[in-house]
Amino acid sequence: MILTDAAPGVSYEAVDATGPGVTPLRTDIAAFVGIADRGPVDVPVPVESWQQFTSWFGGCTPVGFLAYAVRGFLENGGRRCWVVRVASDDPLVGAAPASALLSGPLGPVWRVRASSPGDWGNGLTLSLREHRRGQAHSSRGDDAGEWSEVDSTSGFARGSLIRVSQAGAPSRWHVAARSDAATGRLSWIDPEAARRAPGERPLTGFDPARPVLLEAVDYSLLVSERGRLLRSYDGLSLVPGTARYGPTALPPLAAPVDPRTGAADARAPEPVVVEELRDDPYVPAGLSADPAVLLRLTGGRPGLAALSERDLVGEPGAPDDGEVTAALKRRGLRAVEQVREVGLLGVPDVHVRPVEPTVSAPLPPCVPDPCLDDPAPAAAPQADPVDEQPPAFPLATVYRVQAEMVSQCERLADRFALLDPPYACLDPGQGLREVLDWRSRFDTSYASLTFPWLRVVDPVGGPGAVRLVPPSGHVAGMVAATDLAVGVHRAPANRAVEWTLGASGPVAEEHHALLNASGVNALRTVGGRGLRLLGARTLSSDPDWRYVNVRRLMSMVAEALDIALQWAVFEPNGLLTRARATMSATVLLDGLHEAGMLAGRTPEQSYFVRCDLDNNPPEERAVGRLLVEVGVAPSQPFEFVVLRVGRVSDALDVQESPAWTARAGAGA
Repeated sequence: MILTDAAPGVSYEAVDATGPGVTPLRTDIAAFVGIADRGPVDVPVPVESWQQFTSWFGGCTPVGFLAYAVRGFLENGGRRCWVVRVASDDPLVGAAPASALLSGPLGPVWRVRASSPGDWGNGLTLSLREHRRGQAHSSRGDDAGEWSEVDSTSGFARGSLIRVSQAGAPSRWHVAARSDAATGRLSWIDPEAARRAPGERPLTGFDPARPVLLEAVDYSLLVSERGRLLRSYDGLSLVPGTARYGPTALPPLAAPVDPRTGAADARAPEPVVVEELRDDPYVPAGLSADPAVLLRLTGGRPGLAALSERDLVGEPGAPDDGEVTAALKRRGLRAVEQVREVGLLGVPDVHVRPVEPTVSAPLPPCVPDPCLDDPAPAAAPQADPVDEQPPAFPLATVYRVQAEMVSQCERLADRFALLDPPYACLDPGQGLREVLDWRSRFDTSYASLTFPWLRVVDPVGGPGAVRLVPPSGHVAGMVAATDLAVGVHRAPANRAVEWTLGASGPVAEEHHALLNASGVNALRTVGGRGLRLLGARTLSSDPDWRYVNVRRLMSMVAEALDIALQWAVFEPNGLLTRARATMSATVLLDGLHEAGMLAGRTPEQSYFVRCDLDNNPPEERAVGRLLVEVGVAPSQPFEFVVLRVGRVSDALDVQESPAWTARAGAGA
């Protein structure tokens, strides 16, 4: 290596004095908390398609709105959302998975459980089958029983479970330690002490004068749901440490997301998991397998009857909480706090209402034909159990849950709450009184309220069934579609609503004016244009934060700068650091200006960035504080466009102007 700077002369070294690049963050990702038929409880799962949602959480269910919200989100242009299933954790009546025992001659060996709690697991059945992967005869072995000579080593491998049989003696189970085709030996104790496993033991107690039958055995587990085969797990072993050991091949469901890193695993779970029940799993044992016997899983509970406010919102964490305590508090809304990419938040199932069970008419009695032989008695048909119903939450609980949504959005400042009006607000006899009273409970720029509910085709209600659902899922999809197509600066309104038959009730023009003035966004049918979201206002009384797009744009800018300026921590508070911080913020804001996200024709009219000695005096720098002031002029939507029509000579002149311009000249 030649050191060019060792010789006398002038050398050049490139130094990058600019700040790291800042890119706008993705704002279209939503999070929904609610009731599902299956799936992990209080674990956020990323979903990017309806098929992915059904594989994790099942389809639509009459006891919840979560599936309808997710489908409304996807159908209206949303691409990615996080889903959190909620259920009661009461030890007596809370959510529990269905299970069944697989036993052998010595007692229970494995417990097979549904992969997630819920009564859906009660519809699972198991069929266990034994397979002989290898068969050989042994005529001799060493005196200590550490190995046996066999006529074939095919199908025998290290860790194989082997049934050893001899006429006149009961069968026993052993584990193969090594298979050597060259010498024709099957070792029961590995010759290398370092490689020996806990389950290895010598083969003794058999008559050496008579042949011994050796059979390598594993099992297949067939899982069916209501008669339809779901999975077939082949080659399962009862020997710990092997690749196909049951509890290893079908382990309990791992969290799909790491809360610390945000790394996601969106693969669909297996329908069942296996739990070891033996005190010493290294003692070789077998299973009683009969293909003709179907074993049904029982004991699954959805945990809906005892659903409470705590299950929906969780509990505040404390800095000194241990892992177990923190996990118990991280429920419902608290489960999505760690997912930092979330930009929209909805909890539709706080409005869920019990559904009356449908009772089918009894079938007419069967009158046997006297000319035929007496038929064999048929088993009475078993009716499906009535689904457990969640409670109808009182308005006080609905308010507290929505207040927690708003609190989380204000605290994290990176997401926006989409609130649904309570079911009581849909009463036509009350007019708009209920929804306006509900709106008056909130004063925040981090939430919006959409009225009324939507009517959708109910996939589980039979042909022609229609169901009323909260609009937050559909609204989230329209907001996400606007962000993806144009940008977060564009007001997410005046878009047609997909996957709906219409609103739960009509909104007259005079009612729309009252709702809009109060900050309630209306879903209204416009002649020839279908049902549309005609409103983009927040629930804030501050005119500066009146519009949804302004609030969300500023949240995106603040979060992007927060991430991009992390490098400045522990940097010297000098001229170079201030210049780099100014450059980082300027690059982001200049890109937003060029994309049309900010008001003003020039960058000077759109934003400013200050980080100099004027706002960083010596007393501030002495305590290690660096202040970067950023001013932004966000573009605001034209809610009212006025057409000014006047006669000019022998023609008509039509001009468009904002409402405030028209009002200013109205008196002229």
